[in-house]
Amino acid sequence: MLAKLGPLDPDSITDLRPYLDTVPDPRSPRGRRHPLTCILLVCACATISGAKSIDELAEWGQRAHPTLLAALGARPHPLAWRRSPSAPTIDRVLARIDGDALDAAIGAYLADQHQATAEATESEDTPRRPAIALDGKALKGSARLGQRCRHLLSAITHHRPITLAQTEVGAKTGETRHCRPLLRDLDLAGCVVTFDALHTVKDHLSWLAGTKKAHYIAVIKTNQPLAHQQISGLPWSQATIAHTRSETGHGRVESRSIKVMAIADSLGGIAFPHAKLAIRVHRRRRQRGKKQTRETVYALTSLDAHQATPAELAAYLRGQWAIENSSHHIRDVTFAEDACTVHAGNAPRALAALRNLANGVLHTLRADNIAKTTRAIRDLPERALPFFGISYEPDPSGT
Repeated sequence: MLAKLGPLDPDSITDLRPYLDTVPDPRSPRGRRHPLTCILLVCACATISGAKSIDELAEWGQRAHPTLLAALGARPHPLAWRRSPSAPTIDRVLARIDGDALDAAIGAYLADQHQATAEATESEDTPRRPAIALDGKALKGSARLGQRCRHLLSAITHHRPITLAQTEVGAKTGETRHCRPLLRDLDLAGCVVTFDALHTVKDHLSWLAGTKKAHYIAVIKTNQPLAHQQISGLPWSQATIAHTRSETGHGRVESRSIKVMAIADSLGGIAFPHAKLAIRVHRRRRQRGKKQTRETVYALTSLDAHQATPAELAAYLRGQWAIENSSHHIRDVTFAEDACTVHAGNAPRALAALRNLANGVLHTLRADNIAKTTRAIRDLPERALPFFGISYEPDPSGT
């Protein structure tokens, strides 16, 4: 799998260390052995090598050669078991680390990496405007008696999914009030922001289109019964199908057709800020051995007819739905996020940020199979360093 990625030249990949240097160290100056950046680099390298727990993060460092640890900033020590951060040290650091600062550092790093490789990864199916999906995810393994599982809200790019920003929310119902703070520091001018019906809030739509100069595609469901009734009541039978697409995989056949209709500034007295087009997507899915299912989804967008074709609008909506497979599924299956029972302090969020980092880096380098790539890195610790722009020269003596 590494051969498919081609030679990894650390000089052509952004160095992660300056970004991690911006994260404040939560430890007391007295008794520190390894710099915080070194500990985070060990965790990052171990995660991209497939480590799934605190113990496995520490074990990666124990397997690493002393010269490799020195390249990461570890202090030398005659005792082998003290050359790398121990599991208790990593556990305490991640539990006390500033989650906002760590997410900001990793988000900035991935954004720069994404920008540097965006042109190389574009394809004919990529819409003209960049798109960002807003989506939440629960960390199921972090639940304890009397304590609900942690819930995160993330901003993720559609093409080659990269987590640009992440924050912790109290529960899924708390996602809405964290929407603006999450997106506030991102440059969204000209971008298309997609989200599910939970975030279809008029104040947010007005803020996105007016203040951030972004476009939106807002799904309308029955949680807004009057708006859903107005949009579903438009004369869709008179509109022609503007675009269709069929896909086959995983034992199912799925086809989608889209209709687009220009609207006025209000629908039956319900104003949606900057809305220009109404969208109707009809999906048919046939699973092997099961009956065919059908679903109709309605949405509004601030994009005008000359700013996006029906095919591009369909791609934006498909990109929102695809985040589940391209990000959440990988974190749960390849990196065993839901199975991770770490729950103390900020450690669950910090581990999620490290998984976002590993997933994002591998996607920017166009790894087709994340699981196989992590297994190819796992056996030799030095293979992980070039992925983060760190040069390493093995000790020729082998000692």
